Amino acid sequence: MNPSNSKCAFSSLLSAIFLVVSVHAATAAAMEKVIIFHAGSLTVPLARIEKDFEAANPGIDILREAGGSTKMARMISELGKPADIMASADYKVIDKTLIPGQADWNIRFATNQLVLCYTANSRYADRISADNWFEILQEKEVVWGHSDPNLDPCGYRSLMVLQLAEKFYSQPGLYDRLVANRPEKNVRPKSVELVSLLKTGNMDYAWEYLSVAIQHELKYLTLDDHINLGNYQFDAFYKQAQVKVTGKKPGEWVTRTGQSVTYGIALVKDAPNPAGAIRFLEYLLSADGGLKVLKDMGQPPFIPCRVPTQAMQDALPGNLSTLVEVRE
Repeated sequence: MNPSNSKCAFSSLLSAIFLVVSVHAATAAAMEKVIIFHAGSLTVPLARIEKDFEAANPGIDILREAGGSTKMARMISELGKPADIMASADYKVIDKTLIPGQADWNIRFATNQLVLCYTANSRYADRISADNWFEILQEKEVVWGHSDPNLDPCGYRSLMVLQLAEKFYSQPGLYDRLVANRPEKNVRPKSVELVSLLKTGNMDYAWEYLSVAIQHELKYLTLDDHINLGNYQFDAFYKQAQVKVTGKKPGEWVTRTGQSVTYGIALVKDAPNPAGAIRFLEYLLSADGGLKVLKDMGQPPFIPCRVPTQAMQDALPGNLSTLVEVRE
């Protein structure tokens, strides 16, 4: 080939590539963006919900950031990070951290329960049961952990499970003995980080939500309803568990009291794209949309979703008020 023709062909190829990249960049820039901060335990179902929603709404690009719910809420309230929606594994995180400054309302949309996860290679995997798990976790060679209670609701809920087990099994001092066999290095920022430790054999057991165990195909041990924080009918018993966590200011402490696991979601007041966020929320909270995905992935949704007062229901934008009921 003539060198001049070769250079011309190469130049044309570069121009074509540049054109394609430029068109793609311009298209991406023109799309609406909806920014969602959410609990790590919602990562898998929200990935599916995002895909389905974007297919039906090609002009909207969902951008998600996952982490411990407390951490994510503080990124909005304390660091001023831009976000349209906050979805928490504990609805009280939104109540205490974002309302009234950064949010006006909070919709409770799903529940869950705590389970003890492990793999076939975990020590004593062939022996552990609902009757002896607390004995297994006290064995010196057993490596187990949970997420950080200061950053992630699953963390303080894991400690609540241990406290409730002490009372339910009438084992004085059980909580202290268990925690003594769990070094600080086994406490990770968010519960989903523990999944990889289990699968690589670097941890024997980890406290997770049932939905996370199912989504990541882990073995898991279900516990009595008195312990697992998954049944609202046992809220009176759950209240016996209390865990102190760091507050908004340095040196400040807040006491979390045991209650059945309830997820909450809110529209951030200064949302960059409130219209797009409302459209996403309407899809997420519909029985045949996002809530069906949650149900299929092992996380029971509330159908309809719930708000605590009539005033809060009346304040909901778009069609959201039709997707909720007033219920404590």
